[in-house]
Amino acid sequence: MTAQYKTIGLIGKPHHEGAEKTINSLYEFLTEEGYQVLIEESVANTIALENIVTASLVDIGERADLAIVVGGDGYMLGAARVLSCYNIGVIGVNRGNLGFLTDLSPDNLIEPLKKILAGKSYSEQRFLIEAEVYRHGKLKSSNSAMNEAVLHAGKVANMIEFEVYIDNKFMFSQRSDGLIISTPTGSTAYSMSAGGPILTPNLNALSLVPMFPHTLTSRPIVVDGDSELKLILANENYENLQVSCDGHVILAVMPGDEVHIRKSPNTLRLIHPIDHDYLKVLRSKLSWGNKLY
Repeated sequence: MTAQYKTIGLIGKPHHEGAEKTINSLYEFLTEEGYQVLIEESVANTIALENIVTASLVDIGERADLAIVVGGDGYMLGAARVLSCYNIGVIGVNRGNLGFLTDLSPDNLIEPLKKILAGKSYSEQRFLIEAEVYRHGKLKSSNSAMNEAVLHAGKVANMIEFEVYIDNKFMFSQRSDGLIISTPTGSTAYSMSAGGPILTPNLNALSLVPMFPHTLTSRPIVVDGDSELKLILANENYENLQVSCDGHVILAVMPGDEVHIRKSPNTLRLIHPIDHDYLKVLRSKLSWGNKLY
């Protein structure tokens, strides 16, 4: 056991056979090595381990030095929105599909983890954004997102009208299916599928990606990450509008509402293996070509 990490939280997708298997393996290894282990309560109820210490996500954030999240990127996002409120390192074990946020493979887990626990790793801070819905000048709802906040209609293929302001300066008005506001972390997720640019994680930037705009000249745009964005919904819109945060949390929006989006004061401290290479990850996940020479 190293002095850097003493208490480790294990978080995994409940009722997922692969995630539960990995949680069991991690628990056995970490307890044998002398670490105090907290298992997130929702997955603890589905695994066959005795005399374990269970904890909520908030408890893990407050008490642990490191959180290991077992699942796909989607499950990592849900944990990240909570754990970003605490000074805790987070590393992911990929039990999903692409795995841009989950570095470790469940098939080759213990040796890379030993190196990380021995301090052979590096960390980076990933910023989140906050989305707030205002109605008649009053805050109605809010939430955070690590990947993206998406303004869209509640019905498929239903155009909406809105104006976009950056730092209170009018930028454009638009009729489209919606707008994706993405962080660099989210630039390889929904934003990329909609034709948005890939932003390397070290950039302090946000991308605005229109969704099926009713114009031939609309293009994605990248703005400073410290910008404050304001979306004003036209009164002529239908009532069923939404802002989705990472595809998990839905904020209801009405015609005439304002949606404010800005960088969150919280960041997620991601822990990577010492040999982690973001460009190599892109090549692998997106099936880009290798060097010719």
